[in-house]
Amino acid sequence: MQDPNEDTEWNEILRDFGILPPKEEPKDEIEEMVLRLQKEAMVKPYEKMTLAQLKEAEDEFDEEDIKAIETYREKRLKEWKALKKKQKFGELREISGNQYVNEVTNAEKDLWVVIHLYRSSVPMCLLVNQHLSLLARKFPETKFLKAIVNSCIEHYHDNCLPTIFIYKNGQIEGKFIGIIECGGINLKLEELEWKLSEVGAIQTDLEENPKKGIADMMVSSIRNISTYDSDSSNSDNDAK
Repeated sequence: MQDPNEDTEWNEILRDFGILPPKEEPKDEIEEMVLRLQKEAMVKPYEKMTLAQLKEAEDEFDEEDIKAIETYREKRLKEWKALKKKQKFGELREISGNQYVNEVTNAEKDLWVVIHLYRSSVPMCLLVNQHLSLLARKFPETKFLKAIVNSCIEHYHDNCLPTIFIYKNGQIEGKFIGIIECGGINLKLEELEWKLSEVGAIQTDLEENPKKGIADMMVSSIRNISTYDSDSSNSDNDAK
């Protein structure tokens, strides 16, 4: 079959009568590459700018760009506000007793508040404060507070420390009072994180209770001791 793109007099006649399609022009690879690079370079400069830079460069854009900039600025502002709202806290903050109602009971709607009542003379309280400081950074959407217990409750006994209250919408959703409930003197960071997540105050990425292995070992040990005592008792009865 004859090549329709071949330069022959017959093909030219056929093209004139519309029998053959117009001859395809050979593509210039260099020209194609230039066009592609130009297209890639047509990224609007404002898409790489901060909000402050956009404000400064407003006079350099045409009317079409300004409309696009306004839309883009609104989008960036929404993203920034959402991020700020999510990362509102991020630290363990100290409050006094007279701030308790405003900061805890009357905190904004649907906000989780974790407050630790402590005395610096109680070693376990210092440990809890260390853990809560780290958790406050990890979960900035939750408000973490601490308060010297004497400023909130008079004559509060050391046996009840540490005391952790978890609030939401003015209601106590969870509480850990005393060393045992708070996790013991060897409390690990992950263990406290799990406790708070069980109440709902934080969304942890831990897949299971860090103390589960220890609890299983204790249960296993108790069962072994019970089995041993039972066997010993039966042996004594047989001997009689």
